[in-house]
Amino acid sequence: MLLLLTHYLEKFIKTFRLFDYVSFRAVTSCLFSLLLSIIAGNPIIKWLTKLKVGQTVRTDGPQTHLVKSGTPTMGGVLIILSVTITTLLFTDLKNLYIWLLLFVLIGTGCIGFIDDYKKVVYKDPNGLSGRKKIIFQTIIAIVVGIFLYYIAKLPGVTHIIIPFAKNTTYPFGVVGFLILTYFVIVGSSNAVNLTDGLDGLVSFPVITVSLGLLVFAYIASNKIASNYLLLPNVIGAQEIVVFCCALVGACLGFLWFNIHPAQVFMGDVGALSLGATLGTIAIIVRQELAFAIMGGVFVMEALSVMIQVGYYKMKKKRIFLMAPIHHHFELKGWTENQVVVRFWIISIILLLISLSTIKLR
Repeated sequence: MLLLLTHYLEKFIKTFRLFDYVSFRAVTSCLFSLLLSIIAGNPIIKWLTKLKVGQTVRTDGPQTHLVKSGTPTMGGVLIILSVTITTLLFTDLKNLYIWLLLFVLIGTGCIGFIDDYKKVVYKDPNGLSGRKKIIFQTIIAIVVGIFLYYIAKLPGVTHIIIPFAKNTTYPFGVVGFLILTYFVIVGSSNAVNLTDGLDGLVSFPVITVSLGLLVFAYIASNKIASNYLLLPNVIGAQEIVVFCCALVGACLGFLWFNIHPAQVFMGDVGALSLGATLGTIAIIVRQELAFAIMGGVFVMEALSVMIQVGYYKMKKKRIFLMAPIHHHFELKGWTENQVVVRFWIISIILLLISLSTIKLR
């Protein structure tokens, strides 16, 4: 939106040419999204408090969490609003990838909103049933897969890139690509949701993953750089850089209020939408496996639940004291801040490992 305005204004004031540079719009979008989320934070928290959408805390979990009962949830609305407004202002709205990402962000956000609303307003502990949630997520994932297949302007769109391997890709075919898209989007959406269990735990890994995908998107948007680094050249990926920066700013702003002791929780509305959006970006820039590396914290959390449930069904015993795994470490004696900061450090290490795949081949 601002891009169209500045194109007109630069005829009279040359300074507005800055908006033609992706780097300038990326930095500006990050700062704008950050300030927007901080400014809007308190009003939204007060609004959520008036709605009495307080978090219900499990009594079978760590007893230190009981004091969090009643803390406003559904704070992910703040992130979605900040990212959406910033994206509409600072990106090129002719770019189809931007509309796809907004569709995923808002679409999965609506699924999470309904789930949260049923839990906290109608006091339904089950919220939106798991079956309905998966059905809606599947519809969104299939739409994304079909859309990307038909608008992609790069060869080997259905090929998956193998990290640390030079010129090595694996062809999936159309059906395989749709299945891959489904698992990446639905899997990452639910994995991020499972990670959202401690104050500030999920926000920082989302930031690191966004930064990692930002780097891949920037390289993919540049034909010379992508050819040199043997990465796919994705026409139009430069606008994804701006979108990722908006995501980073919004999550930093949310973290301002979500750090321990949290004033607001993200809720499913935020976690489901962020996970699905990150997964979509990974598919667009063709870095699904690198995404799995940089998002290793999310993968670890999801696997801990799958292993716990599967093992209990077979042996009627638990491997972890409690799943997801962050609760296991709490029950082992780690404080909440120790768990959170150590998981943050792990997310930084995984980000660096994933970025090393760019050159180590």
